[in-house]
Amino acid sequence: MMTTRMRAVPVAMWDFDHCDPRRCSGKKLARQGLIQDLRVGQRFRGVVVSPKGTQPVSPADRDIVAQHGLAVVECSWARLDEVPFNKIASPNERLLPYLVATNPVNYGKPWRLNCVEALAAAFYITGYDSYAERLLSGFGWGHSFYEVNKHLLDKYKTCEDAKAVSAMQEEILAELDKSYDESRRNTGESPVRSPDTNTSAHAHTE
Repeated sequence: MMTTRMRAVPVAMWDFDHCDPRRCSGKKLARQGLIQDLRVGQRFRGVVVSPKGTQPVSPADRDIVAQHGLAVVECSWARLDEVPFNKIASPNERLLPYLVATNPVNYGKPWRLNCVEALAAAFYITGYDSYAERLLSGFGWGHSFYEVNKHLLDKYKTCEDAKAVSAMQEEILAELDKSYDESRRNTGESPVRSPDTNTSAHAHTE
C-alpha cells in the first residue's frame, strides 16, 4: 500500500525479478510501501512508462495520472527480449524523452534510467514534483537525478502535449550534437552525447 502522503496517486510496477533484490530500485520502493506489484496480464488504466509507447509522456497526461496513476516495468536493460510486453496492458503507454541516468549502475548515461528515475521523470513532467521527490528521497543518490536533469525537465514541463515534447527533445538533441561537434573541433574533448535519438522508458537494476 502507499503511504498516506502518496495514496492519492497509485504507483505500480510489473517486476520481472531481473535485478539483485538488494540493489533493485523497484523492490526498494516496494519495501517502503510506495509501489504496488502488478501481475503479468493485469490491466492498468494509468500511464505506463514503456518502450512500446508511441508518444512521450507530457503535461497533457496529468489528468490520467491523477485519476489512474503511474506504472513502470522493472526489468534489466540487458534482458528486454524476455519481457512479454504484449501482456502488459494499458491504453496509455508512454515513452520518456531524453534524460540522463544518475543511478550508480548507469550514472551519466543518456536514456538508461532505472525504475525510480523513470517514475520520478514522469511525475516531474506531469507536474507532480512532490511525488517525484518522495520516491527519490529514499535513495542516497536520488537528489542528483533532479540536479542533473532539471534543465531538461523544465523544458519538457513547458510543453502542451506529446507532440511538443517530441519537438523539444529534437531541439535538445540538436543542441547536444552541435555542442559535441564544437567541442571536438576546439578542444578535442567531448560532452556527453546521446548514442541515438530513440526515446526510452525502461527500468534497470539500480
